[in-house]
Amino acid sequence: MPSTRLRPFIAGAAATAIAVTVAGCGSDDASTDGAATQPSAATTDAGAASSEATTTGGASGASSDGAYRDGDYSADGSYQSPGGTEAVGVALTLKDGTVTKLTVTSKAKHPNSKNFQAKFISGIDAEVVGKPIDDLQVDKVAGSSLTSGGFNQAIDAIKAEAAG
Repeated sequence: MPSTRLRPFIAGAAATAIAVTVAGCGSDDASTDGAATQPSAATTDAGAASSEATTTGGASGASSDGAYRDGDYSADGSYQSPGGTEAVGVALTLKDGTVTKLTVTSKAKHPNSKNFQAKFISGIDAEVVGKPIDDLQVDKVAGSSLTSGGFNQAIDAIKAEAAG
C-alpha cells in the first residue's frame, strides 16, 4: 500500500493523465465520432429575390461601390485534415458587395470530416449573411476550425471572380 505521502502525487498524476487524454479528443477532424449529425448543406437568404445560388459567376452589373459585380457565385475550397485533403463548396449571392444568400455544401470523404463540416455548416450563416464580402475571414465555427480554411479559400476565389 502506498504511503500517505505518495497518495497525493499518484492522484495528481492520474488526474493529469486523464486531462491529457480527454483534451486530445476535442481536436478537429481527429475525433472518432462517426456520422454527421447535421445536414450537409444549408442555405440562408437575407432578402434576396433570386432562388438558389447555383450559377457560377452569373454577374448582373457592377455593384454600387464598383468593387464587386452583383450576382451569384460559387467555388470550392480545400484544406488538409488528419484524414487527408477535404473540400467544401460555397455558393453565394452578392448585392452591393454584401453577401445576401449563402449555401455551403459538404464535400468531405471521411466520416470525421463530414461531422465537422456539418457542424461548420450549421453555424456559418450567422457569420456571413448580411456582411460585406471584404470583411469575411472565418477562423472557427461551431467547433470546426479546419473547415474554415477551405471556406476562406472558396471566398477568395469568389472575390477574384466577382472583381474581374
